[in-house]
Amino acid sequence: MREIRGLAAALNSSKRFKYKSPEIVVDHLVVGAGVVGLAIAQKLCERFPLKSTYVVERHGHVGEEISSRNSEVIHSGIYYPADSLKTRLCLRGRELMYQRCQALNIPHRKTGKLVVATAEQRSYIENLHNKATKLQWPPHYTSNSPVLPTKLISGDEARSMEPDLSKDIAAALWCPETGILDSHSFMESLEKDILESEAGDLAYATRVVRVDPYISESSKPTEGDERGWVVQTVTGGDSRTDSSDAILARTIFNASGLSGPFILNALLPLEQRIPMYYARGSYASYKGPGISGISHLIYPCPDTGPNAHAFASLGTHLTLDMNGKIKFGPDIEFLSPPSGSSEDPEADVDYWARHLIPDDSKLGEMHRAVTRYLPNITVEGMQPDYVGIRPKLIPPGAGFQDFIFRKDHPCQFGGGGDVGDAPMISLLGIESPGLTSSLAIAEYVVDDLLCSSGTG
Repeated sequence: MREIRGLAAALNSSKRFKYKSPEIVVDHLVVGAGVVGLAIAQKLCERFPLKSTYVVERHGHVGEEISSRNSEVIHSGIYYPADSLKTRLCLRGRELMYQRCQALNIPHRKTGKLVVATAEQRSYIENLHNKATKLQWPPHYTSNSPVLPTKLISGDEARSMEPDLSKDIAAALWCPETGILDSHSFMESLEKDILESEAGDLAYATRVVRVDPYISESSKPTEGDERGWVVQTVTGGDSRTDSSDAILARTIFNASGLSGPFILNALLPLEQRIPMYYARGSYASYKGPGISGISHLIYPCPDTGPNAHAFASLGTHLTLDMNGKIKFGPDIEFLSPPSGSSEDPEADVDYWARHLIPDDSKLGEMHRAVTRYLPNITVEGMQPDYVGIRPKLIPPGAGFQDFIFRKDHPCQFGGGGDVGDAPMISLLGIESPGLTSSLAIAEYVVDDLLCSSGTG
């Protein structure tokens, strides 16, 4: 395997944007209007209706990166270590997601999922089932029902549910809590809540170009003036402009997804910068034989590597969308940043965008993966559909990586106040199951991380 390099880029490393005194003040600034940023902003507007919550999104619409390029699956929460944030927030997020979809008539369907196994893979799904039986409901939720009901079934039972499954499938794990949703309708519902709130707002086509700890310029600052962050933004498509707006943000929520470490790296010493890794996942649509009457999601056993959680992908699986369209994917391909130096140190931060164009180069490999469990699928029926990029904090083969929520404070970087004042909460490595977990992530960030520190 070729060595994959990380990209330790930093915001404003070109020094193009100079420090500016803030012109306006906001209580909460959310960077990024993907599904997680929207969920956090919606939660802030609900929790603090009289405090200003301002969302800045560099694209012209919500959810144009990770949030609109995934499987649109409501995950059950079965795959990750039991004590991980991914498991906790997926379990809680799953319940919140179904509740919101039902309450607001957001298109969704609880399809259930089959994790299918050959005889050699049977122990893998048995271990998943044993783990599921021992899981407890996470904080903020109590119920007398099982947290994650699963059932081990035989290959014949699986084929009675999905007749096109291979005869080599010896067993399967039935996960009835898995589902699908229209992620765009879900994001639109969050956007609507923010815009209709008393003190929430969104700014599109607006990118963050510089962040500094705030240092009061007054000899007699008013109460609280010494705490916060100066965030400079540029609105519009001209990347060459040096004209920016400066905002004093009392609290920052860095939910910028694929650019998560980019803002944080601007504050950290060079040796402490966090490298960014990106994994490309291709999806293929399918029309053809071998899928008669498919009504459930079908997942193969992932390549687990040397231990049960050393996988970066759940395998090339079959999913449905709300219109009944069949998709296979994603596969996984780690990307390396361009080699050589650039005149603009920030120029390569979005190099992954050049890999978003779908092509047929992966169809043969995807077909081989899929026919291990659906043998009558034809490569001629597969068409390139779309490509998604997953933010990674570790290179391939490095093991399991949990969600990371990091709190930093202005005083750590020369600003005013104390540790605990005016936090910047950075959400790093928020990939799958980020969509499913989004409402629980918002709950965790606002209720557990923000309010527990006495701020908000």
